[in-house]
Amino acid sequence: MGDIKILIVEDELLIAKGLAKKLEKLEYAVVGIASSSESALQKVEETQPDVILMDIVIKGDLDGIETAKLIQEKFDIPVIYVTAYADDETLERAEETESYGYILKPFKEREVHAAIKIALKKHQSTLKMQQSLKDAQAVTDEKSRFLSIASHDLKTPLTAIQMSAGMLKDYSDKWTEDKKQKHLDRIQTSVSNMNNLLEELLILSRAESGKLIFNPEPTQVVAFCQSIIEEIKPLAQAGHRVLFMSSQEVIHGNLDKPLLRHILINLLSNAIKYSPNGGTISLKIHQDGQFIWFEIADEGIGLPIDYQAKLFQQFERASNVGNIKGTGLGLSIVKQAVDLHQGQIKVESEVGKGTIFTVTLPL
Repeated sequence: MGDIKILIVEDELLIAKGLAKKLEKLEYAVVGIASSSESALQKVEETQPDVILMDIVIKGDLDGIETAKLIQEKFDIPVIYVTAYADDETLERAEETESYGYILKPFKEREVHAAIKIALKKHQSTLKMQQSLKDAQAVTDEKSRFLSIASHDLKTPLTAIQMSAGMLKDYSDKWTEDKKQKHLDRIQTSVSNMNNLLEELLILSRAESGKLIFNPEPTQVVAFCQSIIEEIKPLAQAGHRVLFMSSQEVIHGNLDKPLLRHILINLLSNAIKYSPNGGTISLKIHQDGQFIWFEIADEGIGLPIDYQAKLFQQFERASNVGNIKGTGLGLSIVKQAVDLHQGQIKVESEVGKGTIFTVTLPL
């Protein structure tokens, strides 16, 4: 028990030294003796004890109960009162500070030992309960934030659909075909955005509930990636070049196709979206023994250094995205899909010069 540190606060030096000897005999480490509230607060800060044995009547402007209250507020260290006074008023005042024990003088070694053990156990239980409450509150806050952002991101395309549908209903007989098509395209884009968001939310929900299952199957990776490239090309705008390169014509592996699709679609669509001025978007794959490397590169806006540390957190978006729309969910899904493959993902990026994501998966 020598690793358990005890601070004694007692203004009678002989009593304090006698108590210190008893504690050392019980193999506790006595880190100091204080005789006043001022010296007690100073020694607590200096020694960071595990338990404080506090006499109620001490020197200074504050008595032991008032000093204990300050210590608990500032340091959250359990305090056991040791005193010759046991009147009801003193007991009530001590209870108000939520003390961890109360020992009457003269005390025996066994009583002190038992009080310290109980105080430490009670304090550990209190700390666990406080942490549980913090964790529960954090989950509640995150869910509220999650619902708020999801609600906002669903309302935006819904508003666009409502407005375009209303205008088509009221004015389509007066509009040209081009103007009608513009509003129909807006509706189609909004529906697509809503569908993507709902799909991302569904995947995250499955992941958090442990229902996102890893189900590998034989995959011809080169052909699979070529199909992904064809799927992603319509997202590219004028000024974009979408390239695919493979070190081999055929690469076989056991991979989860839906999860791999989420990885590549998210990274490639992000590469296009965050390259508003065009440039080359490339997917390169390379087999290295029992591993396959996917490298997705762009020449876009890049990622600020401070954002890269929280890259895969839900709803996090970089400070330089400007008006480029996004939910901040895609990379969180990518990370979980990579983890389910027992793979790795890393990023290299510089603001204004582009980004390279490298995903390594075991075949």
